[in-house]
Amino acid sequence: MNEAALLVAATLVAGTPLALAGLGLLVNERAGVLNLGAEGLMLVAAVSGFAVASASDNHLLAFAAGGAAAGLLAAAFGLLVIWLNTNQYATGLAFSLFGYGFSAFVGVPYVGRKLAERAAFELPGLAQLPFVGPALLRQHPMVYVTIALALAIVWFLYRSRAGLVLRAVGENPESAHALGYNVRLLRLAAVVFGGLMCGLAGAFLSIVYAPLWVEGLSAGRGWIALALTTFATWRPLRVLLGAYLFGGVTMLQFQLQAQGVQIATEWLAMLPYLATVVVLALISRNAAFVRVNMPASLGKPFHPGS
Repeated sequence: MNEAALLVAATLVAGTPLALAGLGLLVNERAGVLNLGAEGLMLVAAVSGFAVASASDNHLLAFAAGGAAAGLLAAAFGLLVIWLNTNQYATGLAFSLFGYGFSAFVGVPYVGRKLAERAAFELPGLAQLPFVGPALLRQHPMVYVTIALALAIVWFLYRSRAGLVLRAVGENPESAHALGYNVRLLRLAAVVFGGLMCGLAGAFLSIVYAPLWVEGLSAGRGWIALALTTFATWRPLRVLLGAYLFGGVTMLQFQLQAQGVQIATEWLAMLPYLATVVVLALISRNAAFVRVNMPASLGKPFHPGS
């Protein structure tokens, strides 16, 4: 039972950065913008957050630094694709490559360092409950913040007027523009929010999940987060559940290794990415279902007055 509780706890931790990035990218895509640069944003945020945490030992400040770094990059991406109408796919890939190289260069002095250990967080009076305590109630606060953000995004998209407008921009920007809404500014706001979320995800990796800095720390999680939005058919709670599913698969490899399962470590390391490919392949078999749920203007440029 204790092993099961630890596996659940580890799954929540491993799924949190995927959930944060996936939720941010979902908001991007609901507004009609596809950002393939998530991997680069997460890496820049990871090295920024680690540098601040290493210098100040202040996790709150480190998360803010990671979010701000990725948010600034996302704003630059937004200006290029929304105002200058550069190709969203090519620009996103360029930002992904830039983020990888820039983070590797800036992070050279931090390779090999580890952050000081901190006391584990516990919910007073509840953390000692059998199974539930070690599985759910001893997590880093960001785990609970992620769940709260998912619920807030559900409310925003489906219960608020601003969320309705954002979805309208993603479905038919020409009609939204005709009604007097500033489509470009709304899309930029969505892109910056997505960048902030990717930044929190990257900072979580280097501050909580690792906690250290190595080149390529995100290890493809930005791409998995992109796949999550399709897997979840652009619904926030499904993104959250999908993130924990992939997080569980990631932790399963360590569980199997600990139990002495005779499988090559390379095969076990492939599990999360193999699961991503299999899930996307299964979803892609029903192209009509994907098209019905996908924002109609996703990846398409908008030209006011055209």
